[in-house]
Amino acid sequence: MGRTSDAKDKLLSAAIDLIWASSFGAISVDQICEQAGVKKGSFYHFFPSKVDLAIEAFEAHWAKEIQPLYDSAFGPDIAPRERILRWCGHIYEEQKKKYDACGHVPGCPFTSLGSEMGTQSERMRMKVEEIFGRVTFHLERALRDGRRDRSFKIDDPAATAKVVASLALGAMLNAKVHNDPEILRNLAPQVLDLVGAGQNV
Repeated sequence: MGRTSDAKDKLLSAAIDLIWASSFGAISVDQICEQAGVKKGSFYHFFPSKVDLAIEAFEAHWAKEIQPLYDSAFGPDIAPRERILRWCGHIYEEQKKKYDACGHVPGCPFTSLGSEMGTQSERMRMKVEEIFGRVTFHLERALRDGRRDRSFKIDDPAATAKVVASLALGAMLNAKVHNDPEILRNLAPQVLDLVGAGQNV
């Protein structure tokens, strides 16, 4: 039983790594199995299709890698301004870590998948949309608290959260295009300026 569970975890991990480093369309089931060290028959034991694998892989990536970061960055006991700074810092650190490991800035894995597959798979589009909703939920709560304690000068926390999320996605895309993670060092002051919190990071 332990081997079965391990095989599935390996497939999920291999899928997120390969899709993030390349693209959904560029990788094959064979490549995923090879990287995972799992036989192809095991793949179809767990997943009816590559789409099913990708959806579960991205959910697993969120639960294992992203949610803990959001829990630490957006704790309700943390000042709203500090929450935003931690979030921006996590984005830079993650992209820099990937760059140091493989020589390429990968950008946001969810945006990449949504852009590539949004018109081809409604299930994948909806998964990416759902994940983006989680991001804006945390941002909106921080912005709402910041508006309440007057550390942010904003009128509509919900609308501003979407703008802030779009700014971060654009910054990651810019870093990916230029293959320069240092571009993301400017994200924190840009976000603080947007929410009227000043640029003194």
